[in-house]
Amino acid sequence: MQCCNKNIQDLIDLAEKLLELSDTGDMDRNDESCGVLYGIARDMAYKLLAEAQNEKEKHLVAGKWE
Repeated sequence: MQCCNKNIQDLIDLAEKLLELSDTGDMDRNDESCGVLYGIARDMAYKLLAEAQNEKEKHLVAGKWE
């Protein structure tokens, strides 16, 4: 896999892991401020995931993704 594609895939994997952590952290939280923290993490993970998937799709269409 090309380095640029690997980096995009790594971002996708990281965003998915951040979503899992946000869900787990939200279930285990002690107070509302922790809920805010996990909500922010979840929002950022969704944004990162969408952008990385969009970039992957561009690479696929252009024939640059193995």
